[in-house]
Amino acid sequence: MENSNSSIEGNNLRVRKLELSDKSKGFLELLRQLTVCDSVSDKEFEDRFKEISMYGDDHVICVIEDEISGKIIASGSVFIEKKFIRKCGKVAHIEDVVVDAGSRGTQLGKKIVGFLADHARSMGCYKVILDCGDENKVFYEKCGFKKKEIQMVKYFV
Repeated sequence: MENSNSSIEGNNLRVRKLELSDKSKGFLELLRQLTVCDSVSDKEFEDRFKEISMYGDDHVICVIEDEISGKIIASGSVFIEKKFIRKCGKVAHIEDVVVDAGSRGTQLGKKIVGFLADHARSMGCYKVILDCGDENKVFYEKCGFKKKEIQMVKYFV
């Protein structure tokens, strides 16, 4: 891990789009640090990857790979919602931002969120929104977000 951290501190890690091969680099294990992520077969992963890829720039999943360990150590996603309001405007939704527990505090989360927000801006979105827990409020404020309203949810499973 020490080598990995020195690589992170060297800030030579880049954000890139998810690749099919990232399943074998710990992508799903990383997502399990965020929320429930059941086992996904290679076929299921490939099918979902292809489905998401069909949306092009309207649904982007990005990752940061530790070149030394070959593991995915940070990830996030953004999808673009097309609206009728605001002159048929677009809103970006950031989801599933996670940094590996061993790499937290190294600005990788900020790098992921910045990449996703920049993508939203480049797509012509008038705003980007996200939901987070109280424990992450300060982090997102440092990324330029502000608290607005409340989140509501209704789970079906």
